[in-house]
Amino acid sequence: MGTTTTTETSAGAATLRELHKPGDPLLLPNVWDAASAAIVEEAGFPAVATASAAIAAMLGRPDHEGAPAGEMLDAAARVARAVRVPVSVDAEAGYGLPAEELVERLAGMGAAGFNIEDTDHAGGGMVGAAEQAERISRLREAARGSGHDLVINARVDVFVSGGERAVQDRLTEAVERGRRYMDAGADCVYPILIPSEEALAALVEGVPGPINANCMPGWSSLSRLAELGAARVSFGPMPYLRTLDTLKEVAARVAEYGDPYSV
Repeated sequence: MGTTTTTETSAGAATLRELHKPGDPLLLPNVWDAASAAIVEEAGFPAVATASAAIAAMLGRPDHEGAPAGEMLDAAARVARAVRVPVSVDAEAGYGLPAEELVERLAGMGAAGFNIEDTDHAGGGMVGAAEQAERISRLREAARGSGHDLVINARVDVFVSGGERAVQDRLTEAVERGRRYMDAGADCVYPILIPSEEALAALVEGVPGPINANCMPGWSSLSRLAELGAARVSFGPMPYLRTLDTLKEVAARVAEYGDPYSV
């Protein structure tokens, strides 16, 4: 793809930002390599997003920043080169990179946006809300200073990393963190693994900005997530895992000298 210009990066970010519409959410079947990204683009989706868990697994590394930053970002760059639609990169918690370096690497690969988590993978638990808001502010300033517009999707991890606390307490914290992150310059708030429709509705009402919900097996339908006001819907590693399930079936049939293509 060559070097990405600031104009191209900003145009992609503007397009991606406009696709976040409460009630008519941006649907993102998350991808992990160039081939999966091309499939999603060919299916007509207006944007592509990577899934760090799927990319780490593809690389033979553990999730949660278990892979070196270079390996993860190189994989994301291959995704960006494979499609023409805007790409949002799951940058996990930023790999310990300074804000300026992370922004430059994302913009350089042609990313239009990125996820940033508030889990402390090195120390365990969560980064303090004020500290994470400051990090988001630095990322926004770094993007502005470099001339690269990037859509920041601020993940709120209280439902997965918030310790043993009541759901209502976690929900209260999720709303507070979401407000702080939006004030700091985030474009969207991603409270990953929202536990119920009621919690999603409370987040949509309590956070002054777009909310990213998950579509997980056994949870609400896409139409219901739209009704509740989600502006973005992620599928995480589920498409990758479903693909592996198909491969398992094919492998089992081949091992039995059966027809592998009847799966």
